[in-house]
Amino acid sequence: MRVTTAAVLAGVLAGSALPAQAVTQHGGRSADLRRLQDLVHEDGFPAALAAVRGRWGQTSDLTAGVGELRGRTEVPVDGMVRAGSNTKTFTAVVVLQLVGEGVVRLDAPIEDYLPGLVRGEGIDGSRITVRQLLQHTSGLPDYVSGLDDFFAIRDTHYEPTELLDLALSRKAHFAPGTRWEYSNTNYLLAGLLVEEITGRTVAEEITRRVIRKAALRHTYFPAPGERTIREAHPHGYHATAPGAPLRDLTVFDPSWAGAAGQLVSTPRDLNRFFTALMDGKLLRAEQLRQMRTTVAAPGTWPGARYGLGLFSTPLSCGGLVWGHGGDIPGYETRGGVTEGGRAVTVAVTALPSAVPEPEAAAAHVLDFVDRALCG
Repeated sequence: MRVTTAAVLAGVLAGSALPAQAVTQHGGRSADLRRLQDLVHEDGFPAALAAVRGRWGQTSDLTAGVGELRGRTEVPVDGMVRAGSNTKTFTAVVVLQLVGEGVVRLDAPIEDYLPGLVRGEGIDGSRITVRQLLQHTSGLPDYVSGLDDFFAIRDTHYEPTELLDLALSRKAHFAPGTRWEYSNTNYLLAGLLVEEITGRTVAEEITRRVIRKAALRHTYFPAPGERTIREAHPHGYHATAPGAPLRDLTVFDPSWAGAAGQLVSTPRDLNRFFTALMDGKLLRAEQLRQMRTTVAAPGTWPGARYGLGLFSTPLSCGGLVWGHGGDIPGYETRGGVTEGGRAVTVAVTALPSAVPEPEAAAAHVLDFVDRALCG
């Protein structure tokens, strides 16, 4: 059964959708709830859910829309979602922990750790440093651009080396260190680096060094072949073009995302993670300083800069929000933390590219983050 975005909106506007919820500790967030509802009513996302943490640690959990289109089920409060590229920050933390332990050097070429692996037209691993991988200044082409139909590959398992071969079959986009350009291939290699140095999988290292250390109780790296989401979650939807019929893409093999985007988490857990990171609980001071040393990130968000697995973005009320965000078919997440201790994560259950007005919808998700942190 295919359900169009128009049908979702018709149901919501006719009053057949389940009511939005605000489960709050120590205070209300009615304005945030209205903006979350607008992501469903106006932009056409099937569901939206958020966790908003105030300066003193009080948290509001918000939901809007429906958790599953066919059954019109509730959106679970703090439900699990595929966290997409937020995974990159987790991977970067592990690499920087290894830097702090003296077993990896940020400005050493990746060739030193993965000899002979990074080779291609204009690509030479002896000229690409670990820092350039983490900061997206390597010039490596993005393997994800070679994956066109996510419905067709939903049951396909990929090994990291297969994905790397896909990337290296294309020529370099620019000389290392001369530009910034987002590429999932960088974090595919960062994951392989972790495995080479530790002798354990990147999933094991992220779990041991980050998830457990930050006490993230609802975050995990899917096991090989694991296609479902373990705990209560809204369904994720995808479309082949803006405004095309939305199809359920909750269940799939996420191995193609790997160390660049495979994690599953919740809004509260992502807030907890970024708060612990910025509070210095996961990295030594020098490695956190390196992580927060940024370069301009053109083509992303106005004023955005990129560190080592971490975006900084200006807020309308002044200051910065530090986080990452994630896009994976079925889910988009945005959010981060401020220097003052506020945090927000919002998730919607389709990519903006799947709804009728992608650019406006993407801007509205970012606007939710800004207003929640500035309100």
